Amino acid sequence: MPAAVRTSRTTSFYIYYRVVADSQAARARIRALFADVKARTGIRGTLSARSDDPSTWMETYASVRRAASFRRTLAALAAKHDASSLTPDGKRHVEEFSALPPLPARTKP
Repeated sequence: MPAAVRTSRTTSFYIYYRVVADSQAARARIRALFADVKARTGIRGTLSARSDDPSTWMETYASVRRAASFRRTLAALAAKHDASSLTPDGKRHVEEFSALPPLPARTKP
């Protein structure tokens, strides 16, 4: 795709996991992670809990312009803050979503 036609795409990151226990310490750890992510990338994270299961948390990072760089930074900072130790299985599930790409132009027969 020519550079003049290329559009700026952003990616939103959704990280979900079940916590062993909702506690002040767990929330403080995620707040510290958010502070480091914001300081390093300028991206502000938000924390939500699943409506029907408040032990399932979701971190959201929206409008990320450099997804690959953000992915690496987030992984390093999550390790620094030992975020996976909040989960019973040590897993945080990372999903990335972007706007739907345009459909290809149809050619006339």
